[in-house]
Amino acid sequence: MIKMICLILGGGAGSRLYPLTAHRSKPAVPIGGKYRLIDIPISNCLNSGVRRMFVATQYNSASLNAHIKNTYNFDMFSHGFVDILAAEQTPSSDQWFQGTADAVRQSMHHLANHDFDFLLILSGDQLYQMNFEAMAAEHVQKDAALTIATIPVTGRDATGFGIMKVNEGGLIESFVEKPSLEQLDEWQSPVSEKMRNEGKVYLASMGIYIFRRNIIEQLLAENPTSTDFGNEIIPYAISKGFKVGSFSFDGYWTDIGTIRSFFDANIALTDDMPRFNLFDNKRVTYTRPRLLAPSKISGTWFNQAIIAEGCLINAKKIERSVIGIRSRIGEGTEISNAIIMGNDSYETLDEIKSSGRQPMGIGAHCNIRNAIVDKDCRIGDNVSIHGSIALQDTDAETYAIRDGIVVVKKGVYIPPGTRIGLGA
Repeated sequence: MIKMICLILGGGAGSRLYPLTAHRSKPAVPIGGKYRLIDIPISNCLNSGVRRMFVATQYNSASLNAHIKNTYNFDMFSHGFVDILAAEQTPSSDQWFQGTADAVRQSMHHLANHDFDFLLILSGDQLYQMNFEAMAAEHVQKDAALTIATIPVTGRDATGFGIMKVNEGGLIESFVEKPSLEQLDEWQSPVSEKMRNEGKVYLASMGIYIFRRNIIEQLLAENPTSTDFGNEIIPYAISKGFKVGSFSFDGYWTDIGTIRSFFDANIALTDDMPRFNLFDNKRVTYTRPRLLAPSKISGTWFNQAIIAEGCLINAKKIERSVIGIRSRIGEGTEISNAIIMGNDSYETLDEIKSSGRQPMGIGAHCNIRNAIVDKDCRIGDNVSIHGSIALQDTDAETYAIRDGIVVVKKGVYIPPGTRIGLGA
């Protein structure tokens, strides 16, 4: 039996995902209508038999803490857990996490009392389904000091990743961080015929690592000022002759680093055959069981839409969109190519009448396209929100525009008749 423990890195301030990260950490960002990003690595662990997990985070972690506390409760006989490790001042360090390696270094004393031979390190902001048990078995079979999950990419994409030079035995001989186009010829690695035919001959690091316990302790001790795995620890390990394995993965994987990548990953879930499969009996994606009522829909035309639980929908049309939990959408409204994150609670009719405010949700006869509406927004009637690549990046009081996507900020009020984006 492989004794492995997992450390999930929550990332930094998530500035490229702003304004979705204005009030929450990256792993707490909602995705797929009812999930949060942190559910992805945790679900992969549970499906792979890894039941001991720590999540290291330092920014806006309150909602993440609450989600994990309310979701991942193991029975007393399983010895499983998901614990938060917030950045903290200690006698050895008064600094916040300075990078991936530094986050692991500062977290190691929390792992010291646990019995494990291997440390699995994951990112909290990626969308994929992977069998870590298979990765660990290959790690042991190669007798590797550390193993890095890699994915084949094209030359166009390779310049944005750490690229591995892998030999026929599946061992990494050298590593370069974000090579230039001029360097790429010398960084091709053996890949399957299918990948080669697609031009994917470069193996990129996925930011997923398995270390032997004694090796990660040694590497961190020998590099006390190194803060990053990709730029410092991995090149050092290769240069010192450590056996570094590559676990080649050719499934769906995307890094949720920007508003555009987040938007595209969500909308792709509405495809007839999405590459990330939420409808899988074996590789389940877990999240908080909210015990909400079924969604109630009146007079709406749907096409390629995901509708979460507890919604009250009277819209005219919803197409290629993700509608989150407890969403309320008024009559005559049309939504296309959009993400509606929904609401954290319901308002009763009495509360709506007594408050005199715009009800939480989306009003009647609105038109929303190429947009993300964050949680708990109050959008009046006859509002038009239309994103377009023709729009410049903007940061207004109630919304932001990033990569042509209009993002309505969490909890804001949009008055009736407002026009945002194209045609405003």
